[in-house]
Amino acid sequence: MRYRTLGRDGLDVSAVGLGCLAMAGVYGPADAARFSELVEQGLRRGLTLIDTADFYGDGANEEMVGRAIAGHRDEVVVATRGGLRAERPGGPPKVLDGRPEYLRTACEASLRRLGGDHIDLYYLGRVDPGVPVEESVGALAA
Repeated sequence: MRYRTLGRDGLDVSAVGLGCLAMAGVYGPADAARFSELVEQGLRRGLTLIDTADFYGDGANEEMVGRAIAGHRDEVVVATRGGLRAERPGGPPKVLDGRPEYLRTACEASLRRLGGDHIDLYYLGRVDPGVPVEESVGALAA
Protein backbone atom coordinates (compact mmCIF):
# COMPACT_ATOMS: atom_id res chain seq x y z
CA MET A 1 0.00 0.00 0.00
CA ARG A 2 1.23 3.47 -0.78
CA TYR A 3 0.79 6.31 1.67
CA ARG A 4 0.39 10.07 1.41
CA THR A 5 0.72 12.96 3.83
CA LEU A 6 -2.31 15.24 4.06
CA GLY A 7 -1.73 18.93 4.52
CA ARG A 8 0.70 20.58 6.89
CA ASP A 9 -0.41 18.63 9.94
CA GLY A 10 1.22 15.50 8.64
CA LEU A 11 -1.68 13.05 8.72
CA ASP A 12 -0.24 10.00 6.96
CA VAL A 13 -2.94 8.04 5.15
CA SER A 14 -3.18 5.17 2.72
CA ALA A 15 -3.43 6.32 -0.89
CA VAL A 16 -6.59 4.23 -1.12
CA GLY A 17 -9.27 5.10 1.40
CA LEU A 18 -12.63 3.58 2.23
CA GLY A 19 -15.57 5.81 1.35
CA CYS A 20 -18.60 4.71 3.35
CA LEU A 21 -21.59 6.05 1.41
CA ALA A 22 -22.37 2.66 -0.15
CA MET A 23 -22.47 1.09 3.32
CA ALA A 24 -24.98 3.65 4.58
CA GLY A 25 -28.02 1.86 3.19
CA VAL A 26 -28.21 4.04 0.09
CA TYR A 27 -28.05 1.10 -2.34
CA GLY A 28 -29.71 -1.51 -0.15
CA PRO A 29 -29.92 -2.46 3.51
CA ALA A 30 -26.95 -1.47 5.67
CA ASP A 31 -25.13 -4.54 6.98
CA ALA A 32 -22.99 -3.65 10.01
CA ALA A 33 -21.39 -7.10 10.30
CA ARG A 34 -20.35 -7.11 6.65
CA PHE A 35 -19.06 -3.56 6.98
CA SER A 36 -16.94 -4.49 10.02
CA GLU A 37 -15.50 -7.43 8.07
CA LEU A 38 -14.66 -5.10 5.17
CA VAL A 39 -12.87 -2.70 7.52
CA GLU A 40 -10.91 -5.57 9.10
CA GLN A 41 -9.81 -6.79 5.66
CA GLY A 42 -8.80 -3.28 4.68
CA LEU A 43 -6.75 -2.79 7.84
CA ARG A 44 -4.90 -6.07 7.19
CA ARG A 45 -4.00 -4.76 3.74
CA GLY A 46 -2.73 -1.40 4.98
CA LEU A 47 -5.86 0.76 4.68
CA THR A 48 -5.69 3.69 7.08
CA LEU A 49 -8.24 6.24 5.75
CA ILE A 50 -11.98 5.91 6.36
CA ASP A 51 -14.30 8.64 5.08
CA THR A 52 -17.93 9.07 6.14
CA ALA A 53 -20.42 11.90 6.74
CA ASP A 54 -22.99 12.79 9.35
CA PHE A 55 -25.74 12.69 6.75
CA TYR A 56 -24.96 9.13 5.54
CA GLY A 57 -27.87 7.16 6.93
CA ASP A 58 -28.83 10.10 9.14
CA GLY A 59 -25.78 9.46 11.35
CA ALA A 60 -26.11 5.66 11.46
CA ASN A 61 -23.09 5.24 9.18
CA GLU A 62 -20.85 7.08 11.63
CA GLU A 63 -22.07 4.71 14.35
CA MET A 64 -21.18 1.72 12.13
CA VAL A 65 -17.73 3.19 11.50
CA GLY A 66 -17.24 3.72 15.23
CA ARG A 67 -18.10 0.10 16.01
CA ALA A 68 -15.98 -1.22 13.12
CA ILE A 69 -12.84 0.65 14.23
CA ALA A 70 -13.24 -0.02 17.96
CA GLY A 71 -9.94 -1.48 19.08
CA HIS A 72 -8.18 -0.07 16.00
CA ARG A 73 -8.68 3.65 16.57
CA ASP A 74 -4.95 4.40 16.66
CA GLU A 75 -4.49 2.64 13.29
CA VAL A 76 -6.94 4.70 11.23
CA VAL A 77 -7.54 8.27 10.17
CA VAL A 78 -11.25 9.00 10.29
CA ALA A 79 -12.60 11.77 8.10
CA THR A 80 -16.18 12.95 8.34
CA ARG A 81 -18.04 16.07 7.35
CA GLY A 82 -20.99 18.28 8.08
CA GLY A 83 -22.89 21.11 6.46
CA LEU A 84 -25.82 19.22 4.99
CA ARG A 85 -28.83 18.20 7.05
CA ALA A 86 -32.32 16.83 6.65
CA GLU A 87 -35.32 19.14 6.55
CA ARG A 88 -36.97 16.84 9.08
CA PRO A 89 -35.55 14.08 11.32
CA GLY A 90 -35.07 10.92 9.29
CA GLY A 91 -35.63 12.75 6.01
CA PRO A 92 -33.19 12.97 3.12
CA PRO A 93 -30.30 15.44 3.43
CA LYS A 94 -31.44 18.50 1.53
CA VAL A 95 -30.64 21.60 3.53
CA LEU A 96 -27.24 23.26 3.32
CA ASP A 97 -26.28 24.56 6.74
CA GLY A 98 -22.90 26.22 7.12
CA ARG A 99 -23.79 28.25 10.20
CA PRO A 100 -20.96 28.02 12.75
CA GLU A 101 -23.34 27.04 15.56
CA TYR A 102 -24.79 24.21 13.46
CA LEU A 103 -21.33 22.96 12.42
CA ARG A 104 -20.12 22.89 16.04
CA THR A 105 -23.20 20.92 17.09
CA ALA A 106 -22.87 18.57 14.09
CA CYS A 107 -19.19 17.95 14.85
CA GLU A 108 -19.93 17.13 18.49
CA ALA A 109 -22.69 14.73 17.40
CA SER A 110 -20.31 13.06 14.93
CA LEU A 111 -17.74 12.60 17.69
CA ARG A 112 -20.35 10.90 19.90
CA ARG A 113 -21.47 8.60 17.07
CA LEU A 114 -17.92 7.67 16.06
CA GLY A 115 -16.84 7.02 19.65
CA GLY A 116 -13.37 7.80 20.88
CA ASP A 117 -12.00 11.16 21.84
CA HIS A 118 -11.24 12.86 18.52
CA ILE A 119 -12.03 13.16 14.82
CA ASP A 120 -8.89 13.24 12.71
CA LEU A 121 -10.34 15.26 9.84
CA TYR A 122 -13.64 17.14 9.98
CA TYR A 123 -14.55 19.12 6.92
CA LEU A 124 -17.32 21.05 5.23
CA GLY A 125 -19.32 18.68 3.02
CA ARG A 126 -21.08 21.43 1.11
CA VAL A 127 -20.69 25.20 1.00
CA ASP A 128 -23.80 27.05 2.16
CA PRO A 129 -24.22 30.08 -0.13
CA GLY A 130 -26.16 31.81 2.66
CA VAL A 131 -23.15 31.84 5.00
CA PRO A 132 -19.75 33.36 4.21
CA VAL A 133 -17.40 30.41 3.74
CA GLU A 134 -14.90 32.12 6.06
CA GLU A 135 -17.42 31.83 8.90
CA SER A 136 -18.08 28.15 8.21
CA VAL A 137 -14.40 27.28 7.91
CA GLY A 138 -13.61 29.43 10.94
CA ALA A 139 -15.99 27.30 13.02
CA LEU A 140 -14.19 24.16 11.86
CA ALA A 141 -10.80 25.62 12.77
CA ALA A 142 -11.89 26.45 16.34
